[in-house]
Amino acid sequence: METTEILKKVRKIEIKTKGLSNHIFSGEYHTVFKGRGMSFSEVREYQFGDDIRAIDWNVTARFNHPYIKIFEEERELTVMMLVDVSQSSFFGTTNQFKNEMITELCAVLSFSAIQNNDKVGVIFFSDKIEKFIPPKKGSSHILRIIRELLDFHPENNGTNLSEAFKYLNNVMKKKSICFVLSDFMDRNFQEALSIAERRHDIVGIRIYDPKEMEIPNIGLVRVRDSETNRLMWLDTSSKKIRETYAKQYHDNISNCKSSFLKSGADLMHIRTDESYVNELMKFFKRRESRR
Repeated sequence: METTEILKKVRKIEIKTKGLSNHIFSGEYHTVFKGRGMSFSEVREYQFGDDIRAIDWNVTARFNHPYIKIFEEERELTVMMLVDVSQSSFFGTTNQFKNEMITELCAVLSFSAIQNNDKVGVIFFSDKIEKFIPPKKGSSHILRIIRELLDFHPENNGTNLSEAFKYLNNVMKKKSICFVLSDFMDRNFQEALSIAERRHDIVGIRIYDPKEMEIPNIGLVRVRDSETNRLMWLDTSSKKIRETYAKQYHDNISNCKSSFLKSGADLMHIRTDESYVNELMKFFKRRESRR
């Protein structure tokens, strides 16, 4: 993609998602993902008018002069985006490819986060960790993330969610809010997800295209597995083949739902042919009701 084309797309996404963040999501985000209260900052000498309840009696006794504790509001949070850049994310038959919707969702969540004075970082993953952008604040940082999302070319094709969760735990020692944007075409990640959920607040956002749910009856076709790159002939007129595919697809969804349920993490599902606004609003309302 040419640089000028990338910049145009970045600007288009910025205008759309920043507008949504300003007018719809920022208040809900702020309510649901608040800081963790008040934290101790320092002590200073008592001054006339200070609240005597804030006196630090240990320091006062040591120096034989009254000192008080100073607290500051612990508002700053760290938001991490775990972004699936495997080949299966580059699929779409309706309004958008899955990776295009992932980019928009990352943008709107990131702009909501920086309005809350939070840091935002990104981990790009396939079946390996492709790229890590450390958390920072500011609009210029978010625009860099959007540019990377638009023009990123992964080295590998597959999906390994376990590796992504393990890497998150290794690089983020303190608690973060972590949005996982993926189609979750993977299995056996429940243990790694559960370990990550103990330290972080994990929110899965499953992006899917409605045409993925079943194979149409269009006769003999040559298909390529996007993640293994394997070419094969497929007789879509076979009812057994269509039913086997549908079963595998729905088994994968059930596995995904079960893994998140067992770990205690949140999960939402967003279709590429529908607006993500309603689903995000529903999620914020659910989280707010649990506070």
